[in-house]
Amino acid sequence: MNSKLKELSCALGVALAYFAAPAVALAETPSGADILLPKPAEFIPALIAFLIIWFVLAKLAWPSILGMMEKRQQKIQDDLDAAAESKAKAEREAKNYEARIREAHKEAETIVAKAKKEAEEERSRILAKAQREAADIVAKSRGAVDSERKKAMIELSGSVVDLSVEIASKIIGNELSEDSQRKLAEKYLAEVSAPDER
Repeated sequence: MNSKLKELSCALGVALAYFAAPAVALAETPSGADILLPKPAEFIPALIAFLIIWFVLAKLAWPSILGMMEKRQQKIQDDLDAAAESKAKAEREAKNYEARIREAHKEAETIVAKAKKEAEEERSRILAKAQREAADIVAKSRGAVDSERKKAMIELSGSVVDLSVEIASKIIGNELSEDSQRKLAEKYLAEVSAPDER
């Protein structure tokens, strides 16, 4: 970097010396290779002007210019380092967030599976309870129906016996006592109801 600055300062000094040097009246215009070669009368004052300008720039301007350039270069390097660090940190955080998201999805799936299992168990429990209750209701209903049927049969038997006695007394007359007529009707009902009980 210093060699580039030296080359630049040399070129600047040559240019300043060229413009600062007194112009010689040209009687004739040089041509060809003479254009490139300086005349000794022009060369020495230009060289002195160049050396003075170069010395002044080297002592006063270049150190501050080089310092500013080094600071600028250091700032750029620091910014690049900070950017690389920020990028690495962002990548780490992104991986961390992705891991958290995967973990949250797993937890959610576990919770959903557990809820489904509990709901299925609750459904099975409710269905079993409902079936037991329905079976109990059916059993109680059958018991009630059987008991009502027996009760109705007993009442019907009594009514039939009374009716039979009354009919028999009308048909036969009063020759049989009411007691014997009742026994006869009960015997008849027992014979008629015997096949139903089987």
